[in-house]
Amino acid sequence: MQFLLIAHDREDGLALRKQVRPEHLAYLESIKSSIVFGGPMLGADGNPCGSMIVYEAADRAAAEALVANDPYSKAGLFGAVEIQGFRTVVRDGTLTP
Repeated sequence: MQFLLIAHDREDGLALRKQVRPEHLAYLESIKSSIVFGGPMLGADGNPCGSMIVYEAADRAAAEALVANDPYSKAGLFGAVEIQGFRTVVRDGTLTP
């Protein structure tokens, strides 16, 4: 099942995000088989202000563990986190059954 993470950085999070980013990217590499797609959300100034990732996980608990083990989560970057079940209907311009 797919799960959508929407995580908003805390208000003063940009410096922390930049500092922890190499660890975050290494973590994503280590779990890449569990990631459908994702990336940073951008503020009006063009700087990252949060994250959006769609995970493939057995259940909600597994998705929550993927999020909790992310170095961004461990560093306290996120001010608000939402995890929801998700179903892809359109991907790269193609409808999926």
